[in-house]
Amino acid sequence: MKFTCSQSDLNANLSLVRSAVPNRPTHPILGNVLFVADTEKGLISLTAFDLSLGIRTSFSANVEEDGSITLAAKLLNDIVSRLPEGEITITLEEEDDGEEEQSKVTIESVSGRFQLRGMKADDFPELPTIENVEPVRLPVSALTEGLRGSLFAASTDETKQVLTGVHLSGLQDSLEFAATDGHRLAVVQTPTQQTTEEEDSTPQPESNLEGFAITIPAKALRELERIMTMHKETEAVALYVDEAQVIFELGSQRLTSRKLEGAYPNYEQLIPHQFSRSATLERKRLLSSLERVALLADQKNNLVKFTLAEEKGQLILSVESQDLGSARESMDAQISGESGEIAFNVKYLMDGLKALGAAEIQMQLNQEKQPVIFTPLGGLKMTYLVMPVQIKD
Repeated sequence: MKFTCSQSDLNANLSLVRSAVPNRPTHPILGNVLFVADTEKGLISLTAFDLSLGIRTSFSANVEEDGSITLAAKLLNDIVSRLPEGEITITLEEEDDGEEEQSKVTIESVSGRFQLRGMKADDFPELPTIENVEPVRLPVSALTEGLRGSLFAASTDETKQVLTGVHLSGLQDSLEFAATDGHRLAVVQTPTQQTTEEEDSTPQPESNLEGFAITIPAKALRELERIMTMHKETEAVALYVDEAQVIFELGSQRLTSRKLEGAYPNYEQLIPHQFSRSATLERKRLLSSLERVALLADQKNNLVKFTLAEEKGQLILSVESQDLGSARESMDAQISGESGEIAFNVKYLMDGLKALGAAEIQMQLNQEKQPVIFTPLGGLKMTYLVMPVQIKD
């Protein structure tokens, strides 16, 4: 194997696949990246696989000799990221070392050369494949918008596996994304039929999403987000699904992941539809105020108290910490219903406000212990539910 490529191409593609390299591999070869050089196509493909998440990407290079090898991912990434811009030549040389054939790879750049020991590609596990299944085609714009508004709310508690993912379900002409950690819930609907000024010469076939439902690990979806940033929003992602796996294909990139098992909670039942109080708020102003008062929030409960002052047309934010002090800010608000107090985890609020996107948002609520709903006024079709925290007298 021998090829020459640019440092920037190799570095970018190595960074992409490295997320699928486990920190503590159960087998040494899982800590490696698989290189495959193809002279006919003039392509180098890189693959990493932790037996749950797999990423494959390819890029153009001047390939002189076909071949394949696996190299230690962290070491290789550390070397390539520090090399100067310009061309890099990578050459694989097989050495017959008595009983066992060794693989030595030379990396040459304008600054010098490195030699690394590699492991045979034959021992690298194959990425899962899904045969004889029609893909679901989803616009990059729909997936990007849906993930931006939901991923942050997924649980990090590995004991509740199904909650560590995002639940995708198909409606007649939209895709619904839902994520919850038990304290908050984010639900986003994005249209699957994309209208653009420029007509694509090869129109994408429409996918029937009704009845489609799947829960995908948040880790895999964060990597899909990274992949999509390398593509235009008008492109389509092909999604293949079987009983155990999901595969996303976009251009020269492929991402494979196991599905999360178990029934996802019936989150629709958690969302109230009638409210006794509401407030219309300027999103950026509220977020800025929260970021300031949060500096003095008690580190144990991270609590912020909202006081709805209907007669003044104001929302008052306050925090108090026995060790640090206290803070209080107020802002104009259009309030309907009775005045009152309610408290939240300030981090949950800020996460949701960043995702809501619109200039103005609406907060809808009932009694102080019941779920509170935040929705954007215009733009993204999103519902953000937050459970309030009990205020201690």
